Amino acid sequence: MRYSNEDTAQNRSEYNCEGTEQIQEELKKLPDQPGVYIMHDASDAIIYVGKAVSLRKRVHQYFQASHNEGIKKDQMVKKIHRFEYIVTDSELEALVLECNLIKEHRPKYNTMLRDDKTYPYIKVTLGEDFPRVLFCRSVKKDKSKYFGPYTSAGAVKDTIDLLKKLYQIRSCNRCLPRDTGKDRPCLNYHIKQCDAPCQGYISKESYRIKIEGVLEFLNGNYQPVLEELQQKMMEASEAMEFEKAIEYRELLNSVKQIAQKQKITNSDGEDKDVIALAADDRDAVVQVFFIRSGRLIGREHFFLTIGNEDHTGQILTIFLKQFYSGTPYIPREIMLQEAVEDEKVIVDWLSDKKGQKVSLRVPQKGMKEKLVELAEKNAQLVLSQDKEKIKREEGRTIGAMKEIAGWLQLGRLERVEAFDISNISGFETVGSMVVYEKGKPQRSDYRKFKLRSIAGPDDYASMHEVLTRRFSHGKQEREELAEKGIDEAYGSFTKFPDLIMMDGGRGQVNIALQVLEELHLDIPVCGMVKDDHHRTRGLYFHNVEIPIDTHSEGFHLITRIQDEAHRFAITYHRSLRSKEQTHSVLDDIPGVGPARRKALMRRFQSLEEIKNATVEELAQTENFNQKAALEVYNFFHGNIETDQ
Repeated sequence: MRYSNEDTAQNRSEYNCEGTEQIQEELKKLPDQPGVYIMHDASDAIIYVGKAVSLRKRVHQYFQASHNEGIKKDQMVKKIHRFEYIVTDSELEALVLECNLIKEHRPKYNTMLRDDKTYPYIKVTLGEDFPRVLFCRSVKKDKSKYFGPYTSAGAVKDTIDLLKKLYQIRSCNRCLPRDTGKDRPCLNYHIKQCDAPCQGYISKESYRIKIEGVLEFLNGNYQPVLEELQQKMMEASEAMEFEKAIEYRELLNSVKQIAQKQKITNSDGEDKDVIALAADDRDAVVQVFFIRSGRLIGREHFFLTIGNEDHTGQILTIFLKQFYSGTPYIPREIMLQEAVEDEKVIVDWLSDKKGQKVSLRVPQKGMKEKLVELAEKNAQLVLSQDKEKIKREEGRTIGAMKEIAGWLQLGRLERVEAFDISNISGFETVGSMVVYEKGKPQRSDYRKFKLRSIAGPDDYASMHEVLTRRFSHGKQEREELAEKGIDEAYGSFTKFPDLIMMDGGRGQVNIALQVLEELHLDIPVCGMVKDDHHRTRGLYFHNVEIPIDTHSEGFHLITRIQDEAHRFAITYHRSLRSKEQTHSVLDDIPGVGPARRKALMRRFQSLEEIKNATVEELAQTENFNQKAALEVYNFFHGNIETDQ
């Protein structure tokens, strides 16, 4: 669910108690449910992730002038451009998801980065003849069954104690049946909390029945135990055995806390996509949860226009084909809310694309079913609250790309690459490459170029070098992949654009066409032509300047691409200038490393004193010898003759 403010907030006063009209409109849509909220800045970077018992109440607080959470949070609020959220079924799930997202995205304003090792698990050692139920904080690939993670270590320990009391499971470390009868039974046997398999008092088969009860409990069938504890608590209370009643009450609360399933993290550590949809008569929203290494790290939603006759299975079938034909990564398992048509064909196709077996599953019970339900719940919220906004967003992105493709008469336009050059009088010339896919910035594919062969302010020659390096590198990678028999790979420079946009007119376009001709590549190139006020006025394509509607979404997208290419180049150039400004002339002297440089600075008061020092004076410096002193002297005065 994306909630965005069209105008970037520049100062806190914009987020006063009244708030901007756009933000206030989006705040009204927040549900009064637990979940995680994600704050984005103007460049769409995630700057803060938080959890909430009530998303409506918590997120509202950030935009109230009377609410003060400190300087750091105030600075963060100034930079909020939009926010999104994921609804969960409990606060505990929200906490786990919050930690997963913080670990994945490392937001600037989150200070407490939690790790999975802080979470406890319940481990059932099914690889043993007489399994135990243990507390642990790590998941290993063994024959044991793991449940969790949970957020309360105390509740986990209480639950393990409860399971031992209910099912008389052993807690000792004896190796059974090897050590059977070698020692007396422990105290747990005498207080009726263990059936003493160490003495052979219970058979392996009977013990396994008890373990199945434990697994049933940990898999979520809590009701029989809850009812039994409730009854015992009431009986103890009526018998005025209040201490025992309190003990049952505490156990009851522990079981209730454990009963809040943690769907946000799975202990199997596998990669999965979870797909569910919500639909009405004309529209559908498909929600995709991305689980990587067992952790829910992100999600995306997609808006579809459907017909009255389309049912869930048909919509999911169409979506799977379109989504996985364009995504570079396919997980081993895809969980769906309903079976799809042509399932075998789709499975074979996905398996062939991935290079290993891919499975489609419709979970019927347990954690996986709950996770699909959560995805469907979030899809329903998007559908009910955000249909019009999603359509507007698609108009700004996909619709704008279609508009540009229509102006240039291109059949397909999904990926655009734009290039720009930045320098000051030829100093530290750099190039930038920004990428937009389906109208959105693809920042992982951005690239920076530090010019190697160009001296002076020659933008055309600089652009020639940048484009040559970009596409020759891409060709080389493609050839290497082809030799290995890999037909399709994305990343680095292997994916070529459907259109190259140059930050200039005829001259820049001709440079790009020259490079493509030299490399025997056929990619459309257009220039973003500016007016006298440095504003885009049209596109230069096939030797013709094409006028464009300056009020259209296509025009706004071109402007964003142009500004982003320029911003990215300027940012890189500034970073290089900053590094150069902190560079000391002493760094350039051969044989003078950090230790000798510091020694020179301690002995002499200024660079001028170092320049005026004799070889003998330099040689008396700490860590220096005659050779090093001569290197310093020659650096400032030129080579001199010595007796050595």
